[in-house]
Amino acid sequence: MNLRQQMKTVFLDLDGTLTDPKPGILRSLCHALDVLGHPMPEGDLDWVIGPPLNETFLRLGVGDVERAIFLYRERYQAIGLFENRVYDGITEALAQLSGAGYRLCIATAKPHAYARRITAHFGLAPFMEAEFGPELDGRRNDKGDLLAHALAVLGLEAQDCLMIGDRIHDMEAARRVGMQAIGVEWGYGTAAELEYASRRCRLPEELPGVVEALAAPA
Repeated sequence: MNLRQQMKTVFLDLDGTLTDPKPGILRSLCHALDVLGHPMPEGDLDWVIGPPLNETFLRLGVGDVERAIFLYRERYQAIGLFENRVYDGITEALAQLSGAGYRLCIATAKPHAYARRITAHFGLAPFMEAEFGPELDGRRNDKGDLLAHALAVLGLEAQDCLMIGDRIHDMEAARRVGMQAIGVEWGYGTAAELEYASRRCRLPEELPGVVEALAAPA
């Protein structure tokens, strides 16, 4: 393996990239709306998976966003975060990347207090050198700010890192800090959201090869 590959740090989104969190997120969302007496949205709600909660509740037209977030988290931290599953092939892909010398880190829009419980529960934590997410008070909700913070904490240069995610927030954050990005197609992002990805990946088992191809020097 060449030196540039050995230097590579890979930041990984959690929801929609490593795990499928849909049941827990939607049930917790419905819990919050029900308690508030807010109308339940109609149609496909896959768009709520990935963005920060404040953006989601604002888009839903909820008046008291802070109360909605509190009610959501009331259920989510007790039950919802375990209503989740690791995508088939992800554990093997992480093992392969780690074994090839890549440094793996979580970079998620989910508060790190919850993300760490999820990665520990589902056996993903041992692969991770560091895990980054917003604070519960909303600090670093913006994913670009989060990646910039992660780079500063780890003392890394953006050009020596990759971001892997399934939503436009991942792609835009990577572009903002000057990082290349891989858009995964098994998550909840649309084709348009992955338009600015440096590369795209169709299946989890193909991820190590896509990372290696992007990390290799030109």
